[in-house]
Amino acid sequence: MTSISNNKPLNKQLNKYAQWKYWVLIVTLIILFLSALPSWYGEDAAVQLSTKSPNTISSEQVYQVLSHAGISSKRIDQQQQNVLVVLQQADQQTQVKNILSEVFADRAQITLALAPAAPNWLLNMGFEPIKLGLDLRGGVQFLLDVDLDLVFKNHATMVSDSVKQFVRQEHISGVLVRQAGGAEVSIESTQTDERGLIRQFIAEQYPLWQVSGHQDTLVVSLSESELVKLTNLTVQQNLQIMRSRIEELGITEALVQRQGKNRIRIELPGVQDPATAKNVIGATASLAFYPVAETGVVNAIVLKDKSGQPVYVARKPVLGGDHIVDARAAVGDFGMSKVNISLDSAGGKLMSDFSRDNIGKPMATAYSEYSRNDKGQAQQTTKIISVATIQSQLGSKFEITGAGTHQEAQQLALLLRAGSMTAPVTIVEERTIGPSLGAENIANGFAALALGLAVTLLFMACWYRRLGWVANVALIANMVMLFGLLALIPGAVLTLPGIAGLVLTVGMAVDTNVLIFERIKDKLADGRSFASAIDVGFDSAFSTIIDANFTTMITALVLFSIGNGPIQGFALTLGLGLLTSMFTGIFASRAIINLVYGRDTRRAIKV
Repeated sequence: MTSISNNKPLNKQLNKYAQWKYWVLIVTLIILFLSALPSWYGEDAAVQLSTKSPNTISSEQVYQVLSHAGISSKRIDQQQQNVLVVLQQADQQTQVKNILSEVFADRAQITLALAPAAPNWLLNMGFEPIKLGLDLRGGVQFLLDVDLDLVFKNHATMVSDSVKQFVRQEHISGVLVRQAGGAEVSIESTQTDERGLIRQFIAEQYPLWQVSGHQDTLVVSLSESELVKLTNLTVQQNLQIMRSRIEELGITEALVQRQGKNRIRIELPGVQDPATAKNVIGATASLAFYPVAETGVVNAIVLKDKSGQPVYVARKPVLGGDHIVDARAAVGDFGMSKVNISLDSAGGKLMSDFSRDNIGKPMATAYSEYSRNDKGQAQQTTKIISVATIQSQLGSKFEITGAGTHQEAQQLALLLRAGSMTAPVTIVEERTIGPSLGAENIANGFAALALGLAVTLLFMACWYRRLGWVANVALIANMVMLFGLLALIPGAVLTLPGIAGLVLTVGMAVDTNVLIFERIKDKLADGRSFASAIDVGFDSAFSTIIDANFTTMITALVLFSIGNGPIQGFALTLGLGLLTSMFTGIFASRAIINLVYGRDTRRAIKV
């Protein structure tokens, strides 16, 4: 039995949004359209000169240097401490940097850069083009292996030397201390009391080391948890040093991140001279200053100079490269290259005290680097680059000579400024992508996107007819919003797999409209009016759309969190595409349909 309530009938207008919703939609589309617009113009190759004080270098000076070299530029912009040279051709970038370095290296830091080609009015609003990844812009990628065995060995050597010194101080005889490999030290002694004293010494001085006994032998080793902590600390320190070195190279938008247990992946988009980057990134250089010892002195070690002649130095250096805070190459007397060194306060005190007590005596500067032998093992090579007599007390600033040519001195200064590696690294993989291949990847990727978009637009227009054009407008708006978001989000980089994510987003966006339109067709088949079918169709499809997109969003988040490089690029565009497709498919499509088709009223009756 049907009954009608006593309440007065309610007039309800279907398919009508409040005015503020339309304004939200319009403002969002305008902002994201303006954000996407600079990407249409692209970027120009450029070289930037950064000075410490304003007006040190003028754009006119730079123009004259380039004109003398026969190189023309699009424009030269000067803003306070920066001069930006925008080039006409990308392959001129390295050449221009080298030319400007010869003239202005002592007054400015010269770096490779990219300048947006969009109009100034658009750039002044704060909008920038989408950053492109290595596979689209071209550049070089390195995969580095961090040698942790040497780190473990150095820590074991420290423990071994301390135990030997303790044994000598306590006049304990018959004790054999040797390294057993890795982070492990073996101590042999037949006396139980002596082993007890050594156990106590290790427990007090090295509490993180474990001591286990087997008859007359003690085995001292790091625990598994400490090995993991030491591994993480070593790799993290090397990551920071790598980032410093890349900044010194003047490469912007580089990606440096850990990969696996002991590997580091470096992507340098836009680099056209991978040899220079390889030499600096793969180098493990450090300086140490040694007192020169007489021939045959006990506890002296023999190092060779550049000519191969032996030099006897003390086993322990005065100080190492970890105290160096700044290093600059310069030209000294008679045109010889030199490196000006600045030490931290602790290093300055050590050098001051040593030089004060050793005036008139020689001091050797040793240069060390690591490399791999034929068996793949890390080996250290140390050579004496200079031996100088201390003429007066030195402080935290002094100079060294013998670094070679001016270019070699500059590279040594760069490595010293950026720091020496806590563990040697080896380049195990190198992949270079030329700018032409990057341009080809962009062309092929966006051709696939355009083809997929065109076929999808045609299908929707033919299959859904008067509602199909609404889906097409929403789909185009979705693409504009997605490009705008990619340009707005800090750190977002578009890669070739990211373009694949864009293509997939086209299908995901249409899927939202398909679900809604099929619901509308079902309601029309049930005899509802067009306006009523629209209202019920959107409401009934909403939960299904949310569920489907939410589960896909979980997958995108997992890929982004545990993936790296190309995988993150794909996950980023997929995740952002899900957000924009829901916004345009549900909100924008409904707004358009409401304005065009949805005006109708009906009497709502409670049954």
